[in-house]
Amino acid sequence: MFSIIQTIHTSGKSKPNIIYLMLDEWGYFESGHMGSEDLITPSIDQFASEGMRFTNAYAGAPVCGPTRCSLLTGLHAGNMSMRGNNGHSPIRADEPTLASMLKTKGYATGGFGKWGIGGRGTTGVPEKHDFDVFFGYYDQVHAHTFYPSYLIRNSEEVPLPGNSGKSFYEGKTHAQLEIFKESIAFIQKNKDEPFFCYLPWTPPHGLWGIDKDDPSWKLFKNKPWTAGQRTNEDAKVYAAFMHMVDRQLGEIIKLLKKLNLDENTIFFLSGDNGGQAYFATEDRPHGFFAPNLDPKTGKRFRAGKGSLYEGGLKIPYLVRWPGKIKSGTVSDHLFYHPDVMPTLAELTDSKCPKTDGISFLPTLLSNGKQTKHSHMYWEYQKHQAVRKDEWKAYRNKKGNWELYDLSTDIEEQMNLADKEGKILQDLIVLAKSSHQPARLGKILNQTLVDKDRREAPHERNLQFKKSNK
Repeated sequence: MFSIIQTIHTSGKSKPNIIYLMLDEWGYFESGHMGSEDLITPSIDQFASEGMRFTNAYAGAPVCGPTRCSLLTGLHAGNMSMRGNNGHSPIRADEPTLASMLKTKGYATGGFGKWGIGGRGTTGVPEKHDFDVFFGYYDQVHAHTFYPSYLIRNSEEVPLPGNSGKSFYEGKTHAQLEIFKESIAFIQKNKDEPFFCYLPWTPPHGLWGIDKDDPSWKLFKNKPWTAGQRTNEDAKVYAAFMHMVDRQLGEIIKLLKKLNLDENTIFFLSGDNGGQAYFATEDRPHGFFAPNLDPKTGKRFRAGKGSLYEGGLKIPYLVRWPGKIKSGTVSDHLFYHPDVMPTLAELTDSKCPKTDGISFLPTLLSNGKQTKHSHMYWEYQKHQAVRKDEWKAYRNKKGNWELYDLSTDIEEQMNLADKEGKILQDLIVLAKSSHQPARLGKILNQTLVDKDRREAPHERNLQFKKSNK
């Protein structure tokens, strides 16, 4: 570790800035450099060419809330305190996060976007976990609309002008534009001190509403696409959302260069969980933008978001750091969200809390021996999965185990459970040892939790809204 830290700390400022941008439901193949012909992502593509792309990065969980818990606490799903996805469930008050770890090294800490690991009035709110500021949505289901009547800053409501909260598709103030402004303002404010800027942005996920004068919408509004789940224009708005976050990514890079921060900023860009096969049509059965289908080979990761098959866990992952990370490199290092905390701890010479992760800084900097996982573990609801080397075992909700050799069967179509019983039994033992009963966070103010729930645009919550007027 000394050689890596010495390399970092003898090249100018002693503490690198850290930006972690996580796009919600961004699919593995949903960018130009991965073969998409419909989505326009020049900034993401350039980012990939200037940094390192990982082919074997996995989410900590297959859905929004738990995967954020894994990223921010460094724990896998069998040890996390928050494993459900109802929107408001919190982590415990005593849990360390990336922000609390970096605070000990003098970092300014800010988050902007979708929190998802503790609604207002719970033990999981970000300002109680050493974020100086968090602006956006606390309840992650609240984040499914881009025209809410308010967003949240450090548990206080920030009204959005012109948004009634009654329409999930239309309003005068688009939430992502406000979140982006706050993201930029945080970087500008803290340009003279080390900062950790956590950007769990909501696009492209959500109810797809966009301003009609948005420059990204203008690129797609006349496309002859009629695919959608709720409106005929959903596919076009989704594509516009991908371009919106792409152009905002470009603006952040421009700002870093303008402030002379680019070479002292390590920038992570990833998905949060597997992609979703939205807007499938007869001629596009894998989803209109085929997030889990390799356009070069025709092979598809099985299933998608919410599943512990590859389609629910495989994520795009890029890291850029000019002068430190070699441009245009591709790594097949196998890792997942719990590894981020020990990586940032090694990067900043911080004391790392107990985690289930392993630092992948040696891979990023091509310096030192990279330690690998003995196995990786996931669970969600009644499902479990464990991976060891190229073998992956999966337990469905009925309790039946399946076994796949990912080196020859990335689509998980050939169940080898009967043929390779010894391997399967070894993985089952690892799965059992990896699961511990959850120690939950607490709801402290049910009124606040319920208020944000009433803003959330799910059908069950629309009914909740009607019954609690």
